[in-house]
Amino acid sequence: MDNFRLPAARGHKRTPVSIDVTVNGILNFVDGRITDLSEGGARVDGASMPARSRCEIHYGGQVTYAVVMWAEHDRMGVRFPYELAQGALYNALQSARNAAMIEPAQIFHSSRPPVFGRRGLS
Repeated sequence: MDNFRLPAARGHKRTPVSIDVTVNGILNFVDGRITDLSEGGARVDGASMPARSRCEIHYGGQVTYAVVMWAEHDRMGVRFPYELAQGALYNALQSARNAAMIEPAQIFHSSRPPVFGRRGLS
């Protein structure tokens, strides 16, 4: 019998975001953008460091520690050794999830005056 295993499901829901951050590696600071975020990790575009290296993600005056899980030329995936439960990145994640919960039609209806036509005829 084969020892084939399916990969384990992710423990956290990933949320698309656009958050400008600074990543601190061992010798340098690199600007990047988080485009995918969860409590357990993130995808950082515009920054790349070697796999298995440790780094710091600076955002909102706070530091979040991370380990690079995979890296390509211009992006990388990081895992947080301590899950996000508070702080600036966690707040940004919650804001992005809350914004995604509002349907576009509800956003437009809430900003329209309750009148008929362009001139406000009743």
